[in-house]
Amino acid sequence: MLPKRFGKYGLTIHPEKTKLVPFRRPSYSSSPKGGPEGDRPGTFDLLGFTHYWSRSRKGNWVVKRKTAASRFTRAVRTIAQWCRNHRHRPIGEQHQVLGRKLRGHYAYYGITGNSVALNRFREEVRRVWRKWLVRRKRGNRPPWNWFARLQERYCLPYVATVHSVYRKRSEGVT
Repeated sequence: MLPKRFGKYGLTIHPEKTKLVPFRRPSYSSSPKGGPEGDRPGTFDLLGFTHYWSRSRKGNWVVKRKTAASRFTRAVRTIAQWCRNHRHRPIGEQHQVLGRKLRGHYAYYGITGNSVALNRFREEVRRVWRKWLVRRKRGNRPPWNWFARLQERYCLPYVATVHSVYRKRSEGVT
C-alpha cells in the first residue's frame, strides 16, 4: 500500500532500504538481551540513531536511542581526516575548531540516554587529536602526560545533553 501512496506523488521506495522490522514492546517477563525468556526485540536506524527497547530505571520497557554505529564511525573518520590535514596549524586554532565540531555533534546527538556514545566520541576525538599532534615532530614521541598537560590548557568541551525528555517544554513552543 505504501508504494502506491508514494507513487501518487512521483516517489519510489528503495526495495533494499525499506523493510518491516518487528518492533513491539517485549513481554514484561522477557529480558532485554533476549534468550530463553523471550526473543530479542528488534532495532532500527533512523536519522542517525539506533532505536531499541530497554528497561527504564523503574523496570518498565521504554524505547531508547543511541548514536548509530555507521554515523559514529563516519564522524570519527571525518575528525581524523581533519586532524591529519591540519596537524601543522597552531594548537589553539585546532582546539577552537575541534571544540566547535564537538559542540555541533553534541547539539544533534545530545539526547537523553546517549551520553555513553557521546563520551566515547569525545575520547576518540582526544585520541585522534593526540595521534596527529605527536606526528608533527620527528624523533621521540611525547608521552601521554605531555598531552594531559596540554589538555589542561586546551580542554575539549565536555558532553552535554541538549535535548532532554525530562525537561519541561516552555509554553508556546510546539
